[in-house]
Amino acid sequence: MIMRFNSRLWLSAICFGVAFGLASRPVVALERLVFNLPEFQSQIDVELGDAQSADDLVKDNPDFLELDRATDGAFLHYLEAVFNAPLSVQIENVVKESVGQPLLEQALMALSKVVQVEGLNQDNSGRMLYEALSRASKSGQPTVLGLLRQIPGESASINFSMLVDYIARLQRNQLQANLLVAKEASVQIEPELRKPLSGSWTRRQVAFQASHRPKPIQVVVIQPKASANGRLVVISHGLWESPNDLQGWAEYLSVNGYTVLLPEHQGSDANQQKVMLAGHQPPPGPQELRLRALDVTALLTAVETDDLLPGSSLNTTEVAVVGHSWGATTAIQLAGLRPRDVTLAARCQNQDDPERNISWILQCSWLSKINESSVEDPRVKAVVSVSPPLRLLFDPGRASALTAKVLLVSGTRDWVVPPGPEAMTPMRVTDALRFGHRLVLAKYGGHFNLLAPANQSEPATLAPLILAWINEQLVNPGVVTFSGGGWGDAIYPLVDVSEAALKRYR
Repeated sequence: MIMRFNSRLWLSAICFGVAFGLASRPVVALERLVFNLPEFQSQIDVELGDAQSADDLVKDNPDFLELDRATDGAFLHYLEAVFNAPLSVQIENVVKESVGQPLLEQALMALSKVVQVEGLNQDNSGRMLYEALSRASKSGQPTVLGLLRQIPGESASINFSMLVDYIARLQRNQLQANLLVAKEASVQIEPELRKPLSGSWTRRQVAFQASHRPKPIQVVVIQPKASANGRLVVISHGLWESPNDLQGWAEYLSVNGYTVLLPEHQGSDANQQKVMLAGHQPPPGPQELRLRALDVTALLTAVETDDLLPGSSLNTTEVAVVGHSWGATTAIQLAGLRPRDVTLAARCQNQDDPERNISWILQCSWLSKINESSVEDPRVKAVVSVSPPLRLLFDPGRASALTAKVLLVSGTRDWVVPPGPEAMTPMRVTDALRFGHRLVLAKYGGHFNLLAPANQSEPATLAPLILAWINEQLVNPGVVTFSGGGWGDAIYPLVDVSEAALKRYR
């Protein structure tokens, strides 16, 4: 049934995709929508005419009336939620600030597979979308339906079969991971590692000025109250996240002796998202790929020179970096990953690439700055990279040159950064296992349910695993090591698939 489609997919397709074909020409209101519905093996033509609401569209269309009867009125309710959805001034301002930005261009390019406007040239800059939003606002109908009526052209085709194909592709990209975790034994659980934390840490926020940022970099510091081991861990958050989203890992590490620093990457953190959504900033640009890594190197230098945490006597020659999502990519960059444009340039234009996934929207937005984004830091000796957007960036020849041992972690149900192309393939093509790198899959894990917010009553899912990896790579005696096991989880079983992945899918 068509009702399975999430309304946000409809809204995205209609709001953004239908604006792709806008061109510099006299404005002629869109007259017709064509819905290609694969589940019904049919096509529905909708004449927009003077319709002011979804109810008007349904009453004038026999196909829609039939669908509404077949769903006991649910279809009209669903259609109303989509077409009558308000388009605020905030949305208009966000698009205005995002015009010409690579991230918006990549998003629009991806949506162009779903929605096409007949007879107009594709425009991925977002300029014409902003102009249509502005006209809809001025017309007194700032809704999705009002936006459609401001689109130039005669008809727009919304092909939901492409959404079905895209979902099937994402499922295929998860298939290998699901086959592996079904066959391989999960790591055992050590009850002592899952006890509630005692709260024996301190939290404070500090700041320091780095030459590559206009404002001081804010840093959350989590330190043990007792039994500090003098070791340092840096945790890098993902796109539009904050240190609070990963503080649970920091608390667990701190209870086990580590001092943990969580910098706010001011060009792509939660605060940047708020400002962007208020229409005051564009989305993060490709330069952030390098700047985020520089945040960490500058942070380590500030600690090393006693400009930050003076008198702490922390070991800055052998440091661990943990990251989630974009932060996971940042962590691997610091370990010696050398991003390059060869794969990006070859594959980003192909919307039908069988490995394409949601994370490629972000990865492909980095293309213009990719060759300037190498930021290796030899002080980084251990990396835990959780859900890393990686497939288009990795240089297979660099696995032997990485300065840190890398643990990749991916969830088998991650739709944003699916495990197949983004973690398992880089592990295979680089023969990373031979150089001491490993891959762990979290069964049932998604992109966001593996996060570790602050002040949780129980240790976060990946916390013992992260501790085990860092203990082992920094040769730090502790209650748990990676090779010793015991870092499993009951809710999201953890499976070390490093060797199995190489044997089965080489």
